[in-house]
Amino acid sequence: MIHKITDMADERVLPYSRLTEAQLRNRLDPLRGLFIAESPKVIAVALKAGYEPVSLLCEERHLLGDAREIVEELQERGAEIYTGERDVLASLTGYTLTRGVLCAMRRPAERPLEEVLGAARRVVVIDGVVDATNVGAIFRCAAALGMDAVLVSRTTCDPWNRRAIRVSMGSVFLVPWTWLDDYEQLRGLGFRTCAMALEERSIGIDSPVLREQERLAVIMGNEGDGLPCATIENADFVVKIPMAYGVDSLNVAAAAGVACWELGKR
Repeated sequence: MIHKITDMADERVLPYSRLTEAQLRNRLDPLRGLFIAESPKVIAVALKAGYEPVSLLCEERHLLGDAREIVEELQERGAEIYTGERDVLASLTGYTLTRGVLCAMRRPAERPLEEVLGAARRVVVIDGVVDATNVGAIFRCAAALGMDAVLVSRTTCDPWNRRAIRVSMGSVFLVPWTWLDDYEQLRGLGFRTCAMALEERSIGIDSPVLREQERLAVIMGNEGDGLPCATIENADFVVKIPMAYGVDSLNVAAAAGVACWELGKR
């Protein structure tokens, strides 16, 4: 059923208007929170990947336009659809909707590490990356360049963040991923770790020894401070990307793209 929204205090659109990312995670349902997917293309990827929609918030002009197929599918599934004029919805959400469409979906249960890494040989670890845009871009690189999985530290921005999902173009729905609490878990599963950092003992990213590894986890660190010293010290390899013109480093998302391309080869 389609409902027109005219009141910004309407409780039915609470997930889109007043709940923070943390509240979306656990306020409505402590066991299964929500996330917000933004834009028709990203929502379509999520639906195709099997994620469960709860409701849709869509500008009126998109009901029979860009979002028509999504609206039809959600109506068949019995999900609630809310609509309104562009300025009303922008006032409601606090930002202009990307392509005029948002979809609230159920968060899946956290996947066991052993399940995600089952047959994986090359994985990316995102350690302490706090910017949602960078997290989304790293996921997109990992998926596009054929990495088997992504692992995320608890200090990293939640990949279910609305902006991270949008920047990833739905890659968070495609590449297997889960949270990582201890690097010893990786070693216990036969992975050798590769810390991306500029250190005296760093080896070039094209070093043949890296391609020889049966299972390799590539660790990307925080935007400003990089990886913790302990993580670097305990890594099996410390790796750098050679630079030209006196440039000392790359943005973490750009570096992840280079690392996924080079270290994903085997």
